[in-house]
Amino acid sequence: MVMWQLGVNSGKFSPSRFVELMSTNPAKIFGCYPQKGTIAVGTEADIVVWDPQSHHTISASTHHMRCDYNVYEGMKVTGVPQKVYLRGKLIVDGDKWYGKNGEGKYVRAPRCPRPLTKIRAL
Repeated sequence: MVMWQLGVNSGKFSPSRFVELMSTNPAKIFGCYPQKGTIAVGTEADIVVWDPQSHHTISASTHHMRCDYNVYEGMKVTGVPQKVYLRGKLIVDGDKWYGKNGEGKYVRAPRCPRPLTKIRAL
């Protein structure tokens, strides 16, 4: 939400670039692409349905983590995930969490063939 607010809403980059920065490029950097980071036949079906007009105030009391603080506490954002699907199964719907411990799937990243300092921008 912070990247959407400060990137897309401020005009620094497009919604398509947001997807590249938050999903596609990290999957490529960590060697998990195309299993992760893209929507295509045979890949993981992890999908976020995003509402770019919805408003939210970031708070530790509303996030789905076992943490009692948030460095962005009180920040107002426009653009909020509404639904999250894990391999096609709905695990977040609005403010409701339906996920269960152990539902995630470990994806082993291949060993980095060269030092990270030598990886050029994607």
